[in-house]
Amino acid sequence: MTMLSTAERLEVPRSTPALGPRYESLIRLAEAIRSHRDQKDLFQLLADELRQVVQFDAMAQCNPAGNKVNWHFSEAYGSEDCRVSDIPREETVAWWVHRTQEAVVLQVDSEETRFRATIEALNKLGLRSLCALPLSTAHSRLGSLVFGSRFADAYSPEEVRFLSLVAGQIALAMDDALAQQRLKLLLDMTNGVVSKLDLRELLREVSASVRRLMQSDGVGVVLSDPDSGELRVYAFDKPERKGIVHEGMSITTEGSATLVRAFQTRQAICIAEVDSTLDPLAAAEGVKSMCHLPLIGRERVLGVLSLARDRESAFGEEDAGFLGQVANQITLAVENAIAYGEIASLKDKLAQEVIYLQDEIRTELKFEEIVGNSVALRRVLAEIETVAPTDSTVLIYGETGTGKELIARALHNLSSRKSNAFVKLNCAAIPTGLLESELFGHEKGAFTGAIAQRVGRFELANRGTVFLDEIGEIPLELQPKLLRVLQEREFERLGSTRTLRSDARLIAATNRDLAAMVAEQKFRSDLYYRLNVFPVRMPPLRERREDIPLLVRHFVQEFSRRMNRGVETIPSETMSTLVRYDWPGNIRELQNVIERAVIVSTGPVLKVPLDDLKTRVPSVEFLNGGSAFEDAGKMRGVLEDAERKQILAALKQTNWIVAGPKGAAAWLGMKRSTLQAHMQRLGIRVSRAAN
Repeated sequence: MTMLSTAERLEVPRSTPALGPRYESLIRLAEAIRSHRDQKDLFQLLADELRQVVQFDAMAQCNPAGNKVNWHFSEAYGSEDCRVSDIPREETVAWWVHRTQEAVVLQVDSEETRFRATIEALNKLGLRSLCALPLSTAHSRLGSLVFGSRFADAYSPEEVRFLSLVAGQIALAMDDALAQQRLKLLLDMTNGVVSKLDLRELLREVSASVRRLMQSDGVGVVLSDPDSGELRVYAFDKPERKGIVHEGMSITTEGSATLVRAFQTRQAICIAEVDSTLDPLAAAEGVKSMCHLPLIGRERVLGVLSLARDRESAFGEEDAGFLGQVANQITLAVENAIAYGEIASLKDKLAQEVIYLQDEIRTELKFEEIVGNSVALRRVLAEIETVAPTDSTVLIYGETGTGKELIARALHNLSSRKSNAFVKLNCAAIPTGLLESELFGHEKGAFTGAIAQRVGRFELANRGTVFLDEIGEIPLELQPKLLRVLQEREFERLGSTRTLRSDARLIAATNRDLAAMVAEQKFRSDLYYRLNVFPVRMPPLRERREDIPLLVRHFVQEFSRRMNRGVETIPSETMSTLVRYDWPGNIRELQNVIERAVIVSTGPVLKVPLDDLKTRVPSVEFLNGGSAFEDAGKMRGVLEDAERKQILAALKQTNWIVAGPKGAAAWLGMKRSTLQAHMQRLGIRVSRAAN
């Protein structure tokens, strides 16, 4: 350091510049501050510009947002000025002037005791007088400005008045520049509300902008789940973070009592000194002071905007008004993003429903109402009328082709959910690896081939009905998730941690013996009991033979109309044969037979190919009343049971492989298509549990 001699210290101050050039230079200085955008080197700009207006050997600025007082010395002082810069802010004259808003003119000598550390350091540097002035406007405190001179009594009353004018102009320019920056932030946020509708992306950008403008060390946005009321971090911007707080985590009273209180009371809360017992998460991240602002929407409190600093007492009253405006803008952005998300979700759901309903039209059964008047059918319909108004789970069981889906639709149409979607899924028709995605949906990238988000059947059927056919085919590893939907009404999409809720009623159907599967540990007992709340047994067609004539006439009329045929007569012999036949495929088989008959009938008389049926129908001469028919039925049952056992044994022997040189078809000495036809007729399905 270059020390000043006694002669230099007693040198007469340089002449004061003329007032005209000084005021012109002051105007240029104010314009330079207003146009300056980078706050980091604003102090250097002040030092360079003020040298043309004010004579000084050292200058200091106290920025209330910073942690220390910035000093600028003339070149003669070298690097020794760091001694002054290292003095704690609270022990400096600059901080005292900012806090009290009083100007100070003092001599640097041993008689001054208020700022002992600063006085001793400046005295060693050869400074002899100081003039400190607050930088403030009518509504803002922006710090203070200190001028130091190596001359004693350098600041006369006239000079102090001019320096006060300088400080006032600088404060106005700084306040104007800050207001412009804040206005730009609000405008950018408003534009962001329009241009960015993805909620998390929007909040991340807003948080970063608020942090930079407010010179905060961290900004976070916490939102409340509208269903559960749980507070969760949606955006957190803190460059120097320790990883304690992260996006997606839940915030409770144990983690931040002050944040929860701001949310519950709808009042802004500023904490000058963080208490680790009240805010352990903030303390663990190194935060010393915070400000929580509730985001109050039109109908509810959406969440909380939190600003954090790594020093104490960082937020003052002058920040409250602007932060309130920021919170209002963020609230508007959140409401718009939530509304957009809901609209997009409804749009996707509507698109899914359109696709689903188009698929339903293609696969719809050929009749639209239940046909029959038998005692067995009336008993089933009475049960449906009883359980339909409730939301209880219904399990429909019976042989394949008995019309279980039609009964499920009747349940839905008789319930209070009839105005909402009826969504069906055949669990046996979906590969095991894709079944979970079909039921609960998946996120983009959840697995190979997941190129877009998909809405699951339970989400699609919210407030409606889900019909799961062949529910016995659901693999064991997926059954707990289905049980959770039934009990808790909650699920997660594949590849997502976000919990969704579904108010969908479940109707299940199966042609398998679930109780036997539970005994064999192939089906969860808790899921079985949850499904078996109200079981409905669909009788096979052979138990409701009096309905066969009605069904035959119905199908003939339906197919004749569709094919533009004029079938008007059904021979009595044909009808008798159809009634006597056992119909192992039930209504589905009858429907297919009648469709084929209408196709081959070229005139008004229905021609049914009876040859295939007669091979399994006892002749009239053989029948001797009902007993002969019952004996023939028992015989067919014995033969079918033996055939079923033989095919099952072959499948187990070949590890459930149907085709190929080592398959069950080769083992039985028949073609693959023949074996598959027998399996379909006997209701045998390849086991999904096979290795």
